Amino acid sequence: MTMSYVDSVFEQVKQRNPNEPEFLQAVQEVLESLKPVIHRHPEFAEAGLLERIVEPERQIIFRVPWVDDRGKVQVNRGFRVQFNSAIGPYKGGLRFHPTVNLSIIKFLGFEQIFKNSLTGLPIGGGKGGSDFDPKGKSDGEIMRFCQSFMTELYRHIGADCDVPAGDIGVGGREIGYLFGQYKRLRNCYEGVLTGKGLTYGGSLVRTEATGYGLCYFVDEMIRAKGRSFAGATVVISGSGNVSLYALEKVVQLGGKVVAMSDSNGYIVDPAGVDFTLMRRIKEVERRRIKEYAAAKPGVEYHEGCAGIWSVKCDIALPCATQNELDERAAQQLVDNGCWAVGEGANMPSTPEAVEIFLKNKVLFAPAKAANAGGVATSALEMSQNSMRLSWTFAEVDAKLKEIMAGIYRKASEAAKEYGYEDNLVVGANIAGFLKVAQAMMAQGIV
Repeated sequence: MTMSYVDSVFEQVKQRNPNEPEFLQAVQEVLESLKPVIHRHPEFAEAGLLERIVEPERQIIFRVPWVDDRGKVQVNRGFRVQFNSAIGPYKGGLRFHPTVNLSIIKFLGFEQIFKNSLTGLPIGGGKGGSDFDPKGKSDGEIMRFCQSFMTELYRHIGADCDVPAGDIGVGGREIGYLFGQYKRLRNCYEGVLTGKGLTYGGSLVRTEATGYGLCYFVDEMIRAKGRSFAGATVVISGSGNVSLYALEKVVQLGGKVVAMSDSNGYIVDPAGVDFTLMRRIKEVERRRIKEYAAAKPGVEYHEGCAGIWSVKCDIALPCATQNELDERAAQQLVDNGCWAVGEGANMPSTPEAVEIFLKNKVLFAPAKAANAGGVATSALEMSQNSMRLSWTFAEVDAKLKEIMAGIYRKASEAAKEYGYEDNLVVGANIAGFLKVAQAMMAQGIV
């Protein structure tokens, strides 16, 4: 019964969502992990829990018209998927990128349910965004787009209903424009968005949170096996927010980052990537990563970002985008002696790559556990907004570290309890699911 029930749910999901590969990949990975849970808890099957958890509570798709600097009308598509509110208001970022579609937003929202549950904080799962590309746009164009986007989105969100944050393409500038328009439309000053500027309700550590949290989680994972970052060589894909602050924390923990990338290519710095220089190029000047090679002697630049996984390292931190690390890249890492992988992006490793890591006893930190630092700190920002308080950097950082250590413990203990010791993929899925499942059971068929 157990196998057929779980498999039948996935078959139903495939039939209903035939053109959504990213969403199907995320659902399949979670459902496979939950088979032993359903075996132990047949009441979940009787209540149709899996059928309900794979279907979003609400999917909102809307037109976003705006005027560019030439006076030409442009039209983009906006999305907000409110996936599950069993344990709290929907929480999840907004992604502005030309690849955004319903499948990607649903995959991200589905993952967010379990990631948010793992933090131990009262937040449900949701995600949103648009196929708008902020690259090459002026501040005026981005402001007009954000104002148009929020003119529809404001109807569906609120501090006790749905609290979006930033994601790829949505940083402090975009959050500021979105918040300003929300406040104007609602005539209400509330903590409806997180990732806000420090002058209007933002939280210290929010910028650094996902990168720092990734390293705190990986540090817990490798220390449990008698290893540490001290003296380790590390490769980090990407050079955006998550990658930058993972770089900073790796260095603080005694490791050396020898390669980073952007969508055009990657750099190899045998002496160790300089955080100050990289931050200036990518965050302040917003230039391509090849400028780092031009600015520092002894650094190699290679066209094409996929080759970064051929660089020899002890620890790999994929922090760029989904499915960036495939089977071939995983085998390269294993062959070169990599002994730990921590996912900073959402689902950056393909299922085949994950299988190679687990088969070769590579310590593997899955995204929904390892990159939960961003949403955890967003929830801490919500708390500060509700209390009209502002905590210090040290206070928030200490809470973040404690939350990430707690997520590792929950995932590790759940994996062991269900017969998958050291498999944090299964452990994170089970631990995240159980809290949401119990809440859904308590609230009836809704």
